[in-house]
Amino acid sequence: MELKYTVQNYDWGMKGMTSSVARLLKGSSPDAEVDEEKTYSELWMGTHQNGPSFVKETGKSLGEFIGANKEVLGDAVRESFGDDLPFLFKVLSVRKALSLQAHPDKARAESLHKLHPDIYKDPNHKPEMPIALTPFEALCGFRPVAEIQHFLKKIPELSMVIGQETVDNFIGSAEADAKAHLQRCLQGLLTHNADSTAEKLKSFIDRLSQMDEASREELNASIIEKLHADYPGDVGCFGLYFFNFITLQPGEALYLGANEPHAYISGDCMEIMSCSDNVVRAGLTPKLKDVPTLIEMLTYNCEAAELKRYKPVKEDEFCEVFRPPIKDFAVAKIELPPGTTSYDLPPRNSAGILIIIEGSVEVNSQIYSTGSVLFVKANEKLSLNIVTKDARTLLFEGFANV
Repeated sequence: MELKYTVQNYDWGMKGMTSSVARLLKGSSPDAEVDEEKTYSELWMGTHQNGPSFVKETGKSLGEFIGANKEVLGDAVRESFGDDLPFLFKVLSVRKALSLQAHPDKARAESLHKLHPDIYKDPNHKPEMPIALTPFEALCGFRPVAEIQHFLKKIPELSMVIGQETVDNFIGSAEADAKAHLQRCLQGLLTHNADSTAEKLKSFIDRLSQMDEASREELNASIIEKLHADYPGDVGCFGLYFFNFITLQPGEALYLGANEPHAYISGDCMEIMSCSDNVVRAGLTPKLKDVPTLIEMLTYNCEAAELKRYKPVKEDEFCEVFRPPIKDFAVAKIELPPGTTSYDLPPRNSAGILIIIEGSVEVNSQIYSTGSVLFVKANEKLSLNIVTKDARTLLFEGFANV
């Protein structure tokens, strides 16, 4: 069953046909007009009210279809989540950084929704997983303590914003006390006077421009210069020195659990998440920042960037599956090399959403091209005949991890 999806045009997205979102839209709907000056940031697949998918043949929303045919979800999904898809599947094309943020756990989400329903619009948690389609840059989790301390020693402008006494206490702290001192440093940074922060940032950016290449590389100069160009004077730029900077290569993933600080910086990715829109922001955004909530909720777990990559499990010769430690979602990456003639999609005990990123396939005598999205019923076995045999075929399937 083919789906028509929603495209979002947020300011941070890539423009025109430089965007994977726009290319996929054009591939599945050749008559669609792509404006080269317009941003194409996200492609949404699922039942979320802010961007629902529709059944192409009937025009009914996917939510309506599921409501009238609940058995398509699968018994295990209905037992765990009720009569709706528990995940939202996306493609992202990121030109400028998304906000420095974290997502609350289930209990905190329920509390925030009750207290501020106009800001936190649902009571659900929002773990998420990006899988790179192109080299994909992100900030993810706290750096090792020694790395943060190194940057604080090297960047006096950052120490001045945080407060020198707070910085000295963190640098001189024992390992057992590091978390508490790190929290105070982050609080000092995020609550400092905005004008003073902007002034110190500008001073640091100017100083970077005078440094030799080795010194610039040590301080990640090109990254903070990009962040500052996107969000001049924003305190979130300094977040680079607290959070791991990582570049995912195509096919690599991160798993972002509750209360894990992160920000996407550039590139294209698949993304899957729980069906929620709860975000607690602290920087790199003109949107509302809820600094007290963020300071209180973060993990403050410090570990190396390489440990953040989330490894898949090989399911067969062509398919690998990313299964995070939650029931809400999993993702299968199916990569069929040139010369492949057919592939049988393994049946799942959950309904799934399948998107063709590269290539064309034939299913039940119907040809689906790049950008096409199919809804797959629970326990359904799909036989794919490969149309584009001279090139690779790349597909991703999102489903519940039940």
